[in-house]
Amino acid sequence: MPEKTTAGAGGQNYIPYAERSGPESVVYFTRDLSPEGLKKVYERVKAGITGKTAIKLHTGEPHGPNIIPAAWVKEFMRTELPEGTIIETNTFYDGDRYTTEQHRETLKVNGWADFTTVDITDEHGTVMLPVKGGKWFSEMSVGKSLPEYDSLVVLTHFKGHTMGGFGGSDKNIGIGCADGRVGKGMIHAKDGNDWGVDKEELMEKITESTKAVIDYFGEHVTYVNVLRNMSVSCDCEGVEAQPVVTPNVGILASIDILAADQASVDMIHAMKEEDRHALVERMESRHGYRQLSYMKELGMGNDRYTLIDIDNGDKVITAADAVEGVVPFVG
Repeated sequence: MPEKTTAGAGGQNYIPYAERSGPESVVYFTRDLSPEGLKKVYERVKAGITGKTAIKLHTGEPHGPNIIPAAWVKEFMRTELPEGTIIETNTFYDGDRYTTEQHRETLKVNGWADFTTVDITDEHGTVMLPVKGGKWFSEMSVGKSLPEYDSLVVLTHFKGHTMGGFGGSDKNIGIGCADGRVGKGMIHAKDGNDWGVDKEELMEKITESTKAVIDYFGEHVTYVNVLRNMSVSCDCEGVEAQPVVTPNVGILASIDILAADQASVDMIHAMKEEDRHALVERMESRHGYRQLSYMKELGMGNDRYTLIDIDNGDKVITAADAVEGVVPFVG
């Protein structure tokens, strides 16, 4: 890392839509939180998905209550990606997914092994991908088998995150594709300690890791965010996650990663104060909005978008329209 590299600022500040500038991307949205809804919204963004396809999702810690249900993914893969492969990496922290052996046991517990074989991409080593235009990294270490795929479907459970503020597509890739020892260490380690990177610096390092991956796949990557069971905690906390208090919303998808994550954040902010408070506090306190502003700085996408309601004849709506009438979460 260059000695004079410094993190940006403002990651605690949410930028309202009216204060953004630049072109718009397209984001598709459905309130249908089901395998059918997942398939419907994916149909709109799958044009670039060809060849051998990886599906990056967070398969969760043992008995994790908030992950995208394995049954949903089974049905989604059956009809949309029968030849697709779920990919994961081992964790940097010592837990139930720290080694490949532990990770495979956890996959069994959570039902993934019942219908598919998950590729733990760093099981047999690592490979470096270039980071174009990064200030922290010139390359990022990812699982060795990741470049063997032609396309990448980023299937994300959008939620809060203890360190990142929120976990959207950016975090799913940036942490989730970095291998468990080298890549995640590059992101998290500081001053001789395994951990220590936080706030803007962490958001920027996660985002540069993401950029390495999506630059590799180019036009053959797409993003689906599921806004359901949104604890302020990441799925990496499993059964220890904080109780969910944010209402369920729906599923959105885009071929623009920034637009997908920005629209997800906008939907949270468009909720009533009592519904959004916990998740907004988590994003603000961790300076998580720097993920969004840094993606824009790196040219990874647009923070302005046209939101298409596929439930209602492809009507153009706002984030506030999308969350109108949401009801308090019931576990």
